[in-house]
Amino acid sequence: MKQRGRERRWVAGIALMATGAIVLSACAGTTGSTSPAESPSAAGKLEGRGPIQYVTSPDASGAAQKSIDDWNAAHPDEKVELVELPLDADQQRQQLVQNAQVKGTSYSVLNLDVVWTSEFAANRWITPLPEDALPVAQEIPATVEAAKYRGVLYGAPYYTDGALLYSRTDLMKKAGIDTPPQTWKEMQSDCKAVLALPESKGMSCYAGQFDKNEGLTVNFSEAVNSAGGSLFDKNGKPTVDTPEALTALNFLVDGFASGMIPKDAITFQEEQGRQAFQDGKLVFLRNWPYVYASFSATDGSSPVQGKFGVSAIPGETGPGVSTLGGRNITISSFAKNKATALDFITFFTSKDQESKRLELSSRAPVYSSFYEDSTVTDKYKYLPTLLTSLQNAQPRPKVVQYGTTTAAIQDEVYAALTGDKKPEAALTDLQKKLSEITAG
Repeated sequence: MKQRGRERRWVAGIALMATGAIVLSACAGTTGSTSPAESPSAAGKLEGRGPIQYVTSPDASGAAQKSIDDWNAAHPDEKVELVELPLDADQQRQQLVQNAQVKGTSYSVLNLDVVWTSEFAANRWITPLPEDALPVAQEIPATVEAAKYRGVLYGAPYYTDGALLYSRTDLMKKAGIDTPPQTWKEMQSDCKAVLALPESKGMSCYAGQFDKNEGLTVNFSEAVNSAGGSLFDKNGKPTVDTPEALTALNFLVDGFASGMIPKDAITFQEEQGRQAFQDGKLVFLRNWPYVYASFSATDGSSPVQGKFGVSAIPGETGPGVSTLGGRNITISSFAKNKATALDFITFFTSKDQESKRLELSSRAPVYSSFYEDSTVTDKYKYLPTLLTSLQNAQPRPKVVQYGTTTAAIQDEVYAALTGDKKPEAALTDLQKKLSEITAG
């Protein structure tokens, strides 16, 4: 059997994970004010009661709707309407920004990617939340920090995210491989062995999220960090025209060129990757924890049920570095019924509701106690691996002009992946673009 050092797992020190996010200076062209509330007490009293809207990304599990149904049954005069945005993360952000710019009142409670929270807070599109109304002391410190802007709480942590590598362990075992790959070279070697099996006919090696949207920014960021580099230094200066970033980009570019990454993965967002792995088309998949529930389904919908494993994503010389993901629940500054919105957020992000959604959707909880409870980790065996991923994760930059920043990254990386630019040229151009954005 092929032996490798097994992945180390820690159950302590979660409070140390990725609490220091890069904070970039506000740039020219910002819409609205970039001045935050003066202090945490600036949340003030939230007023207004009545029906509200919960605006979110699509939820295929139906878990969010079940929580809303529970609320609506108990609050007939303050019902919540679920409003689903497009699947594409960039389109979600665009729709939310457009509504905020016209001060629209039809969006009450907003489900925001953690990296959008600073942008929305800086522009005063969301309102500060009173910390004493939320159980922040029970939650993973990094998730609470990701919900703040300049020390003020603007969101309630909803779920956290770290990248995981999903592997077809049944096929790996048949190929004589008993541990997950820890490096890119090991993953390629494992694929060669697995794809030589008769049972693997028609399969491809690996996929992540490479469509030209936020997922591409995340996957590129992870590759750079996993090669020992970074997108920005500790002072907020871009650092993408480096040997480490070139190693990372070449890994992806060469992956498409060699067929290690299937050509159709250039269109993959999270759901397309999930479906491809679930349909038995991939040996390895980089994705978030939420897909675990679909893969594990026992109703016959998952051909890979009982045939896959979970590990840390691989890197150049050892286990890779995940990007810190997750979502915050916030209140639009233009919502009419803010008091109802706050009560709903308190209910929606409660430990009880997170427990119910964990069972339905495998979304990673923000409460530390879930990771310390053996009755939970015995049932959701990916949680210890996820904890390791979270402890080593690196945040995306907390930047007011995040839309411009991520668009620049996507443009240049996508051009390299599709062969429109050489990797060296793409990184040189990206360094120039990011330098101009941060010079604001």
